[in-house]
Amino acid sequence: MADKYKVRETHPDFRLNKRHFTNAELHLVAYSFIKEGEAFEEKVGSFLLEWIKPSKYVEVKTSGSTGTPKVIRIKKEHMINSAIATSRFFDLPEKTTALLCLPATYIAGKMMLVRAMVLGWQLDMVPPSSNPLDQVFKRYDFCAMTPFQLDNSVGRLHLIKKLIVGGGAVSPRLQKMVKEVSTKVYETYGMTETVTHIAAKRLNPSKNKKKSRVFKVLPNINISQDERGCLVIKAPKLSDEIITTNDVVEILTYKKFQWKGRLDNVINSGGIKLHPEQIENKLSKIIDQRLFVIGMPDDALGEKLVLFVENEFSEDFLQKLEKEINQLKSLEKYERPKKIYFIEKFEETHTGKIHRENTFTSKVN
Repeated sequence: MADKYKVRETHPDFRLNKRHFTNAELHLVAYSFIKEGEAFEEKVGSFLLEWIKPSKYVEVKTSGSTGTPKVIRIKKEHMINSAIATSRFFDLPEKTTALLCLPATYIAGKMMLVRAMVLGWQLDMVPPSSNPLDQVFKRYDFCAMTPFQLDNSVGRLHLIKKLIVGGGAVSPRLQKMVKEVSTKVYETYGMTETVTHIAAKRLNPSKNKKKSRVFKVLPNINISQDERGCLVIKAPKLSDEIITTNDVVEILTYKKFQWKGRLDNVINSGGIKLHPEQIENKLSKIIDQRLFVIGMPDDALGEKLVLFVENEFSEDFLQKLEKEINQLKSLEKYERPKKIYFIEKFEETHTGKIHRENTFTSKVN
């Protein structure tokens, strides 16, 4: 019979809501969260109990943004390695003050807790919401958010020194909004299977530095491409398997790559392959609302490019939009949408990302 996993004791500098807890004490605080806490605290309590169990693995639910959500097992050892890599890459030593504003249901929220326990961070929790900084009145060294949370927090970002943003692409409009803030804002690349991020890029580099448009990988990560041009990740400290993604990339150096889009989303229109994410990036410069483009079956082209905008239908807005799209010089002729649909509210995944297929199906069928 295999030896039981030896649970790592919490770091002496670890604090959760200003109190230090040993593993033994975490049992008690976890049960109190589950029995008496708010809904988000119950999730935290459940994860803490799972973390201090003598088991090598933690069960984690994937987001479902690229397929049906599923539960996978991740080694605790890999989560610890990920925490250490984050600490080194972003220079976040012991006694780093951090804010947890993500649900502990998914890997991003779980890893904030792991980083605190392993690295000796001082972690405070607030309920996960669209505007997590509204009730925060002190400064923190570090925080992780979704793009939607960042969008609602720009006015109070001075409370965070370093911020990582994950769980979805950061729109050009949002990038522009954070350009002048003092916070160091990073977009991250990763997935549940890689124990959150394996790469990051600065969204608002200092004025004396060239604008960063590429992802730089964290320590102990090797990247390559397969025959489809998709990213292949070899990260033995984070996964026992080599991970082949469906993300089309351009590899610039052994440490840097540019993300082009999802292979699953590629639209073949009249023999021309279109990457929706690149087209959305251009359209976001003239459209403030959430949007996406998708391929619709077409007799002549095979697939035609159509645009979805999260907004009430308005004839005036449609005409204005069509005019601006036709005048947008960065758009190639074949990147111009053949049709525009308006939807008041997009369908979303469990983690708040746009669910393209469901939104498309609900409108078109």
